[in-house]
Amino acid sequence: MRNLITDIAGLRVGHAHDAALKSGVTVLTADTPFTCGVHVMGGAPGTRETDLLAPDKTVQTVDALVLSGGSAFGLDAASGVTDALRRDGRGFAVGDVTVPIVPAAILFDLLNGGDKNWASNPYNALGRIAFENAATDFAIGTVGAGLGATTATLKGGLGSASCTLPNGVVVGALVAVNALGSATVGDGPHFWAAPFEENGEFGNLGPSPTYPTGRPQTKGHAQNTTIGIVATNATLTQAQCTRLATAAHDGYARALIPSHTPMDGDLIFAASHGDIECDDLIYLGHAAATCMARAIARGIYAARSSPFETPACYARTFS
Repeated sequence: MRNLITDIAGLRVGHAHDAALKSGVTVLTADTPFTCGVHVMGGAPGTRETDLLAPDKTVQTVDALVLSGGSAFGLDAASGVTDALRRDGRGFAVGDVTVPIVPAAILFDLLNGGDKNWASNPYNALGRIAFENAATDFAIGTVGAGLGATTATLKGGLGSASCTLPNGVVVGALVAVNALGSATVGDGPHFWAAPFEENGEFGNLGPSPTYPTGRPQTKGHAQNTTIGIVATNATLTQAQCTRLATAAHDGYARALIPSHTPMDGDLIFAASHGDIECDDLIYLGHAAATCMARAIARGIYAARSSPFETPACYARTFS
């Protein structure tokens, strides 16, 4: 087990980013289409192709999922992935043509200090490169869609985590953390997600000894949104994937204070890629939420910042 979403056999993740742009793209894909649902709880989402993920829609599977920086400009990353899939002959068959199905979600990182004065939108190329880089092993922290992410108190990042249930079902999470709120408690190093930590994956400090009351810490600008994916090798319908995505939002609430605000576009995709029967959807949803909370903390813990960058990363702040 890698403690990554790619512990689900057949899934691959790729990153592409530009240090000068201070932004990037992360793509999840597989060699065959997979069932997918989505649930949005933030008040300021930016998405592509999410309407077709409703259980009553005709198309039941997708070819890739895209998480991107760049706000609305970042939605063009899905076009780069779509072009790459089309060259591979992938997509939904319509007569004698195929149309790749690539839902996407974006986060707002346009005010993070990177060079945004581009002559042409860079996200199409970043999406294509991220798709081409997709592999079972991938980095977390300051990479891909998490490269320019921030939170109220610390540099954000790209996180992932996984777990295996007693019946052999594997659940995993992938998330780009760019939250209005904070992943840590007050001014200390303790993570809100500490009760769910496994094997010291984000410092092994345990829960905070004290918890602040009153208004929670938030960013001074509306440059937010946490976007993620949960996945499993359990065989699920699109309706069941939608419920899994809904349950996984509990992971946001356990790991980020506050979450699901009017100024966040918080969204979670849920993917089913496997053939294990699982009739305990309550346990599956709990596992997805727990993995998501751990993935958020891991992304913050693994992030890295330069000496003069603000906000600083976890390692610089609490070293």
